[in-house]
Amino acid sequence: MTTRSSTDGSGDVAAPTIRIMTVDDHPVYRDGLAALLALHRDLELVAEAGNGASAVESYRTHRPDVTLMDLSMPVMGGADAIAAIIAENPAARIIALTTFQGDADIHRALEAGARGYLIKDALRHEIADAIRAVHRDGWALPNAVAQRLAKFSQHQELTERELDVLKLMARGLRNREIATEIGRSEATVKVHVLHVIQKLGVADRTEAVVVGLKRGIIHLQ
Repeated sequence: MTTRSSTDGSGDVAAPTIRIMTVDDHPVYRDGLAALLALHRDLELVAEAGNGASAVESYRTHRPDVTLMDLSMPVMGGADAIAAIIAENPAARIIALTTFQGDADIHRALEAGARGYLIKDALRHEIADAIRAVHRDGWALPNAVAQRLAKFSQHQELTERELDVLKLMARGLRNREIATEIGRSEATVKVHVLHVIQKLGVADRTEAVVVGLKRGIIHLQ
């Protein structure tokens, strides 16, 4: 952590500067974050990365106080990058910043070790306040995000095979085609589909896909 000198002529010692790394595969969005951070005297951008693997390397080099981490990126996703950084430095402070609003995405980020979760269209003061809160060893979970996380615990998690089936359902594949894709019988696929529908609490496979996308359990590529 560094300290910026006071420029108001008062002689007061400036507040400690929070050193920040931003991680996002879209340069335009990183530029937007850089512009936002520049508006706050106590926030300093010290590093940027375009994917999770680069983020892990940049973290080792720069040791930022707080990291803003996108979840959906090439090479290595945000959740995996968060887990890798936390494994090396359990005290790392990371905020997941993403366009997704699904409760499954929130759960994955927090399970990986994130201390906060913000949607990318959050107001600029919300992002700055979240950074400060996490830097103080607090948490950054807006009410809407916390509510979605609470609802997540009410649902049964899908198994890895059921998740594969749901992803193929989202691609429009029928049971016979799904059976070919995963190397199982059509009867077995029907059982998986039934379990998916029951666990998601929906009426049919179409609604299962809609709910899966809404909750962030699956994403369209």
